[in-house]
Amino acid sequence: MIKYILFSFIFIFLFFGLYTFFIEPNILIVKKYTIKDEQLKGIKILFVSDYHIKTYQKNRLEKTIRLINKQNADIVLSTGDYVAGHSLKSTLPVDIIAEDISKIKSKYGYYTVMGNHDSWVGHGSIISALKKYSINILTNETVTVDINGKRVYIAGIEDLQTGKPDIIKALSKAKNPVILLTHNPDMFFDVPDNVNLILAGHTHGGQVRLPFTGALITPSMYGNRLTYGFINENNKKMIVTSGIGTSILPVRFNCRPEIVIVNFE
Repeated sequence: MIKYILFSFIFIFLFFGLYTFFIEPNILIVKKYTIKDEQLKGIKILFVSDYHIKTYQKNRLEKTIRLINKQNADIVLSTGDYVAGHSLKSTLPVDIIAEDISKIKSKYGYYTVMGNHDSWVGHGSIISALKKYSINILTNETVTVDINGKRVYIAGIEDLQTGKPDIIKALSKAKNPVILLTHNPDMFFDVPDNVNLILAGHTHGGQVRLPFTGALITPSMYGNRLTYGFINENNKKMIVTSGIGTSILPVRFNCRPEIVIVNFE
């Protein structure tokens, strides 16, 4: 009986290890939200963040891009962290990443901000690579995009951890409706209430989420409050995605990689 129990524990431990390291991190899903917003009604957004492409993961990047393109979104928005680790040695060459990202298709373009890992690995080189392939980067600024006959303001701010996010500057020329991109969700409480939607990444949803309790560890000063999902506080709305890749440990449990579709109605 004792041997049977011991064997069961070993089997469960091995299965859990294999699943968290090799299975769930490679399960890419499409997460869908429907938000009621008369100003953005009829618009379909695809949101993606935290690619974290390691040196050997070009195939995973290409698979992600194929899935993105299948969604036929009006516009694709990103909150950065294209690279993995803290140095160029740990990530796929940034020029290759940028070239593949440029193959993402949408009716009204691709817009992004930079993440903390992008800054650590080489902020200037990554921005140069993305701009080389005509990828739109927002740095404390707003652009106007006409989507399906609607004028939409897309704002983006610098990363809280490695940059100097300036919400006032970013929104100085914005009118409603406005969608704001921030890599770090901890900016949520600093964003004005009239912003229609905030999109954020960075936390990876915690990577390991236990039922009922949520993420074991999260890089947010607010803990699980802003770690993952659709957040609506006093009618201020934010979506925090679990992202594509992993950081520190290449593990996921109950927190699958995802791309996000937002339909406004």
